[in-house]
Amino acid sequence: MQTISAWSGDLLYFVASVVLLAAYHVYLRLRVRRSSTYTVQAVHNIARAAWVESVMKSGRDILAVQTLRNSTMAATFLASTAVLLIVGVLSLSGQGDKLGSTWHALNLFGTTDPTLWLLKLIVLLLDLCWAFFCFTLAVRKFNHAGYLLNLPRDFEHPIITPRYVAAYLNRAGRFYSLGMRAYYFTLPLLFWLFGPHLMLASSVLLVFLLYNLDRVYGDGD
Repeated sequence: MQTISAWSGDLLYFVASVVLLAAYHVYLRLRVRRSSTYTVQAVHNIARAAWVESVMKSGRDILAVQTLRNSTMAATFLASTAVLLIVGVLSLSGQGDKLGSTWHALNLFGTTDPTLWLLKLIVLLLDLCWAFFCFTLAVRKFNHAGYLLNLPRDFEHPIITPRYVAAYLNRAGRFYSLGMRAYYFTLPLLFWLFGPHLMLASSVLLVFLLYNLDRVYGDGD
């Protein structure tokens, strides 16, 4: 109980940061329900659906292959980067006793307990593992979408329709977006290593940046 009490400041700032980011994404979901083109992600879903229908009706196989290749390469690169970051965090976890005084130089409100510092690294590690998982699923679905898009134009199937392929491709895009969100969350988690107040400040900054990146300007707002 004494350990939990000593961690209360860090845990409070951590919960506040998570709630702030979660509230922002709930806000986005509610706004998309009111306006289907409020976010760039929603617009991209519409664009991918229109692109799939155009490619399947016109038979532009080369365009489909080139576009999916670019998406697959991007997701593969980010998945590989996640693996490198995971290895870096694992290496850092073994040097906590040597770097503790340096990392806690700006820690004004949190505890310097080495056990909590390792817990912070575990949370960061889980976040990077989730990013890797999302990007690998995106690669998998982008690869499968290539086969679906390159079917002959005279091929008729009750399930494999442009609408189904578009939904499949949008799921790949959704996993890619989730992986990027996990990458964005590494920023507050990284600053948490230096102090809980820095984590909350970086979370506020992250929400501000995401708000400007996610919105589609010129939609009437």
